[in-house]
Parts: sequence; C-alpha cells; structure tokens
Amino acid sequence: MIPRIAFCSHSLRTNDFFSRALKVLHRPWRHHPALLVPANRGIHVDSPPVIPALTTSYAHGTSSTPFLHATVGEILQQTVERWPDREAMAFLQDGVRKTFAQFQQEVDQAAAGLLALGLKKGDRLGMWGPNTYEWILFQFATAKAGIILVSLNPAYQAREVEFALQKVGCKAVVCPTQFKTQKYCDMLRQICPEIESSSPGGIKSSRLPELTSVIVIDIRQPGMFHLDDVMQAGSSQYKQQLQDLQRKLSCDDPINIQFTSGTTGAPKGATLSHHNIVNNAYYVGNRIGYPWRPHPRICLPVPLYHCFGSVGGGICMAVHGISIVFPSAGYDGRANLAALESERCTVIYGTPTMFVDMLNQPDLAKYDLSSVEAGIMAGSPCPPEVVRKVIQTMGVKGLTIGYGTTENSPVTFFGNPTDNMERKSETVGYIMDHLEAKIVNPTSGEIVPLGETGEIMIRGYCVMLGYWNDESKTSECITKDGWYKTGDIGSMDACSYCRIEGRIKDMIIRGGENIYPAEIEQFLHTHPKVVEAQVVGVKDDRMGEEICACIKLVEGQDCTEEEIKAFCKGKIAHFKIPRYILFVNSYPLTVTAKVMSQINCSKLERQLG
Repeated sequence: MIPRIAFCSHSLRTNDFFSRALKVLHRPWRHHPALLVPANRGIHVDSPPVIPALTTSYAHGTSSTPFLHATVGEILQQTVERWPDREAMAFLQDGVRKTFAQFQQEVDQAAAGLLALGLKKGDRLGMWGPNTYEWILFQFATAKAGIILVSLNPAYQAREVEFALQKVGCKAVVCPTQFKTQKYCDMLRQICPEIESSSPGGIKSSRLPELTSVIVIDIRQPGMFHLDDVMQAGSSQYKQQLQDLQRKLSCDDPINIQFTSGTTGAPKGATLSHHNIVNNAYYVGNRIGYPWRPHPRICLPVPLYHCFGSVGGGICMAVHGISIVFPSAGYDGRANLAALESERCTVIYGTPTMFVDMLNQPDLAKYDLSSVEAGIMAGSPCPPEVVRKVIQTMGVKGLTIGYGTTENSPVTFFGNPTDNMERKSETVGYIMDHLEAKIVNPTSGEIVPLGETGEIMIRGYCVMLGYWNDESKTSECITKDGWYKTGDIGSMDACSYCRIEGRIKDMIIRGGENIYPAEIEQFLHTHPKVVEAQVVGVKDDRMGEEICACIKLVEGQDCTEEEIKAFCKGKIAHFKIPRYILFVNSYPLTVTAKVMSQINCSKLERQLG
C-alpha cells in the first residue's frame, strides 16, 4: 500500500518541489526502489510466529510482556508470599524436601551467616560440588547478601579450581568433603596447605591470597567452617544487617560468575547480573507455559553449576513458583525415569546425551511416564532423530529445543510446545522476547539473506556484563555496538526459527569445502544401528582435513565401515561422507553429560595411521 501524503492545495500550486514530489509518488513503485517501505525487522513472539515476516537474517523479538525489574531475592519473596506451602524442591537421593516458606527462612539464615563470617556485597563465593540442597541454598543466600556466586565445575581437578578461584578472587568456598572420586577438601588442602593450621575464617594462603574461608557441608574438617556454624552465626544483628542491605542492591549488580568450558584457551568467567538471569528465566518459563500449567513439577538431572540447571531450574523455580525434583546428586539415567514416575513430574530437562541414555534404558517401557507433558532439550546440538524418539517413545509431546550460551544467560532461541514436528526436530526455535539476532558473514560481517548460513550474533538484555577481570577477551566477543559473537554457525527463516549448523572452530575444511560436523552427525543418527555419532576433522596431506565419524552402536548390533558409507551414498553430498569410520563404546563426557567438544584428534590420527 502506498502511503498517502497530504498537502494543502495552494502549496502544490506555488511550490515546484512539492509538485515534483507528488508526481514521483504517482509513478509505479517498482521504478523507485529508494522509496520502498523499509524491510520488516521485527517479529512478535507472544505466540509462535506463523506469518513469515522477516526479509533478511535479522530478527527483533518484539513482546508485550515487560521486563521484571527485580533482584533474585525479591522474586523469591514474591513467590513465597503467593505459594508459601507449595513444595519448592525435592532432593530424592538425600531425602530433602522444602516448601517455599521453609526455603526462604533458611536462605535468610544462611545469608545472615555469610555476613557474620565477614563476607560483604561484591565478594565472591565459590560453590563446588554436585546437585545437593546446599548448592541451591547458597545460590539464593549469596544473591540475598549481594555476594557473587562463582559456579565451579564439580569435575575440576586441583589445578583447574586453583585457576578459577585465583582468577575471580574468591573469598570463600563451599563444598562437600568428597563426592565419588572427587576429594574436594583434599584438593583445597593441596592448593592451600595453610588450611590445616588455620582457624576457620582465618586462612592466609600464598597461592590464593583472597581466600579466607572454606565451608564444608558434611563432615567437619580442620581449619574449615561447617555449614551448621554458618547457619548459627546468622543472629538477629546480622538479619537486620541483611534487611538493611536490600535497599542497596540493584538488579544490575553482578550476581553470578559462570566459567566457560575453556576449549579455546583458559576458562573465562562470564559475569551475569540479576537482570540477566531473572528475565531469561521469566521468558523461558513463559514460553514453555509455566504460568498456565497447573503446578508444574520439573525433573532436573542437569547440573546446577551450569546455566541450564541454575537459571532454567533454580531461578525459574523462584520466578514461576514451580517445583523442582532432583533425581540424584550426580547424573543417573535410571534415577531420572524413576523420579518421573514416583514424583509425577510434568516436565523433564536434559541434554541430548541424557535423553539418549534414558531412551536406551532396557526397562524404559516399565516406567509410567504419563504425567510428563513437556520438556527442554538443550546444552549441545540436538539430533532430529533423538528429538523424534523422545516425543514418540517417551511420549513427551510438548518437548521444546533451546539454544543459547553461558554469556547470554543462557537462552536466546527457544521453541514452543505447540510447534510442529519439523520445527521441533530441525530447529532450535524462534527468537526470545526483547532480543535481537542476526546471521552474518563471518568474514565481512554483513547480514546474509534468509536461509543462508553465517555466524549467529545476539544483542539485548541477556548479554553478560563481561568476562571477569578480562577486558581483552570481552572486547573480542562483544562488539562496540553491543553484539555478542556466539561463534556458532546457523541460519534463520522468515519466522526467525533458527537452525544450528555447528561451531566455526569445529568446521572441517576438506579440499576447500566447508563442512559442519553437526550436519553429518544428525544424518548418521537416522541409521537404525546408530545410537550416537561424533564427527571430527583429522589432518590429511592431500585434502588438508578428512572426515572421521566416531560411532556408538545400539547394544547388541554389529556394523561395518562399508555399511555406514553405503548408507550415506546418495543421501548426503559425496564430499561429506566420512573417509574414516571408528566404532566406539563410549565418548569422553563433561560433567553436564555432554560429549566433550574436542575429541583427541592427534590420538585419532595416530590410530588411523
């Protein structure tokens, strides 16, 4: 439709400029590209987009739902007032259950105790351990006291945890004595031998000069506080101090440091604010339907140290009043299924590997999963075949796929439970509320046409404050205009649904052809004998790199290299067919039950000769 411009009649008679303008407006639009209506850049996301509105690979998720302007402590208080007697969480392995009112009371007690120990607003406290009640207790206690929670990978060894604690200057660490083979207190004593001869709260370490306190949550240890000491220290004096402190807290304050995996160098501490994580949890919960579902109960096997668990789980709990069920302290596929049945969970979270593990439980059929309505699969690329199996075999009709990064708090694209099977299995959903995303040519930085691949970039409220104490690394990934460079390759359609092709750094360049491992992995998942597939590049004198597929077979099945290659022939481009096929029994996993992003290629190259 041509916009109408109103001019008064005498202006047209006396002004040649306006006369010429009117004549121009009456010419056919196609002759005047400069006067075309601007391309549509926004897409409304209050409900799943159905009308293709975008004209280029840029999307702004417009929304009628405003931001929450609140701290973590404030949102928990609001939920407690609304549902004081609702169960907030259940830790099945430890037999711990808390209502929102009980949880709030213990959060305040722990927060006051931390102030009594001498910690103050802006100090950093490291949480190091598996999924236990104490993890989520200190997540909220630190937030209430303005202390920055540092999420430490429970699989860290002494050298790794020393680097992390030193990098952000932790004043305190909370941990169990031991979990499985991880001897946390022994490792801390190895780094800081001074602990043995120190009084609790009086640690003076040469290697970790800012560390003064270690809080152990189970067995008392020399030189360390016990959790009971912290709780008892929170007297009325410090509770009043805590109350007075609330007026000084801002939702823009940093509240959480999450370390990236460090596959491209030393781990970096992504620093997130109350505003980052509260609103990400808010919009994720809205999209999956927590506000309208009657009392959602979430089975949460993903680790709390990871954004998926701490934001999608813990913060979502506080924002939406949902109940969280923790099947086990460490990942256990069978415990997940048992929890879904016994607790009548309505939602299940997991990485693709976790879902594969549940699907492959030999007694899967015996579990009653009829209560499960929805789920979130995220954390690593989600093979379409796995998505379809979870929906069809486990009956999780409302399964949604999410995509994001730690640096983005974390979710930036997310599906809707009502999406059709193609969108559920082939995409990571559409743009989140109030965010901008664009797909650009990694070399030129120009936005690519719809459907073409390029680097995914994100701008909006979710982008981290920066990497802690690392301006150089921060400026490498956040542009002066505020765009976060994800390093992921993807494409976007006219409704903003995004497809992930892989990581720029994982791209295989074979004889000049750019090949993304995720595409081949997803295809190999369609072979009936294949449980999982990981594709990597190995050096080749002639082609530069060759493709190697490391395949895990269905239990009891046999397969040959020739059979896999024959399956690929005619279905994927010839240059994408793996030259090498290796059959494996397992993959190296991270603590989040994701396959490690970098399989040891040099070892593979030696194996392949």
